[in-house]
Amino acid sequence: MTHHSPFPRSTPEAQGIPSAAIGAFIEAAERDIDALHSVILLRHGRVVAETWWEPYRPADRHMLFSLSKSFTSSAIGMLVAEGRLSIDDPVLGFFPDDAPPDPSEGLRAMRVRHLLSMSTGHAVDTTVPMTTDPRRTWVRGVLAQPVEYAPGTHFLYNSGATYLLSAIVQRLTGGRMIDYLRPRLFAPLGIAELRWDTSPQGIDTGGWGLWLTTADIAAFGQLYLQRGLWQGRRLLPEGWVAEATARQIANDPAPNIDWAQGYGYQFWRCRHHAYRGDGAFGQFCVVMPDQDAVLAVTAGLREMQPVLDLVWAHLLPAMGAAALPDDPSGAATLAATLGGRQLPTPAGAALSPTAARVSGRRFALDENPQRLAAIGFDFAADGAVLAIENAQGEQRIACGHGRWSRGEAHFGPYDNSDRPAAPRQPGAWKVAASGAWADETTYVAKLWWHETPFARTFTCRFAGERLTVEMVPNAGFGPLDPIRLAGTII
Repeated sequence: MTHHSPFPRSTPEAQGIPSAAIGAFIEAAERDIDALHSVILLRHGRVVAETWWEPYRPADRHMLFSLSKSFTSSAIGMLVAEGRLSIDDPVLGFFPDDAPPDPSEGLRAMRVRHLLSMSTGHAVDTTVPMTTDPRRTWVRGVLAQPVEYAPGTHFLYNSGATYLLSAIVQRLTGGRMIDYLRPRLFAPLGIAELRWDTSPQGIDTGGWGLWLTTADIAAFGQLYLQRGLWQGRRLLPEGWVAEATARQIANDPAPNIDWAQGYGYQFWRCRHHAYRGDGAFGQFCVVMPDQDAVLAVTAGLREMQPVLDLVWAHLLPAMGAAALPDDPSGAATLAATLGGRQLPTPAGAALSPTAARVSGRRFALDENPQRLAAIGFDFAADGAVLAIENAQGEQRIACGHGRWSRGEAHFGPYDNSDRPAAPRQPGAWKVAASGAWADETTYVAKLWWHETPFARTFTCRFAGERLTVEMVPNAGFGPLDPIRLAGTII
């Protein structure tokens, strides 16, 4: 194993886990789940297993989505510890100039604890109205929504509530939440490279938008497992950790059983007395106090429950109280399982007779909602280059054959999305691609934006002077219907 996090390494057996159980978890994930990007498992404060699936690598910061919420909760806990905030403070007290002219009884009754526990009384998630009304700031967008239940009585997962928490931190500290957390949380944990997306008003989005490495996620989980202590220094009050990760409100029934165990302060309860922060498409920080273990996962999934099912089936029951005898053979097998993992590349040949005819040529695309003007191809024995022309110019994306070729392009996974919460990077996206000829006239390329959960598969079919392209996303908030393009050779 290579050292990529601030923890000592250990064999699984020394920490009471058979290597074979971890291997079974990894193999089941590869067989049953599409697709994990990274895993770090800590037991008794030591890394017992870690792996990344190429093109994802240890240094990659991954888009965390709602796992960001647990970090926002931590900022509130620190302000409480500093005596600068009470969770019983009225929300409107922080935003006197942003309230509606005649605040409802529910809005006046809303407290910081209700933002933390997703019990604001809203009947509808405020995120979309918050982010889509150009006439209002995001804070005003949330405060303008009707409060239909008495705060504290009704659970509704609501990223607008978390945004208000971030806005409260900024009001109290005079700066962004990420800057408040930098010396108090991130620097002690060894997290140096930081990015948190902001609203148009320059406030960290709070409920999403944080980008961290897998090792960073593991360190955050270990801090909570240690009840707020880090290397002998108290970063969070022990009482806050207990309160934030306890069941503060019921949220059942839910379609997925680990989403029906209750909700804390921006943390979910799990089965088996565990709790977690999590984010869309499979970003996990699972803390298992009874087992003294933390699992950090990044992924690009449509369904998240299967990951936890595999944790409970393979990892949790294998964690014994005492160390096990050394198992050199099992450890070697596990090392082979964890080493050299790679997400599947498109199957097929590097070249075909069609490649010679279309290589170096461009296809002007018919008008399309993605506003792509043209696409071109350069084929070689060791791979290809996909040239996509968009508003930022020609984006040349190298596609390895049987391997992932990493690069950058001003072409992102959201370029067909008008979802307002979707971040659009000011610079290039990091992207990795691989491709192959599925048959004589069909070239398939897969692109992974390897700081995000997202991929697209491009199926390019050549027929005479015409080209059709079918782009299929792996995951997303909206419909995952194929996007179809067509063009003519120039």
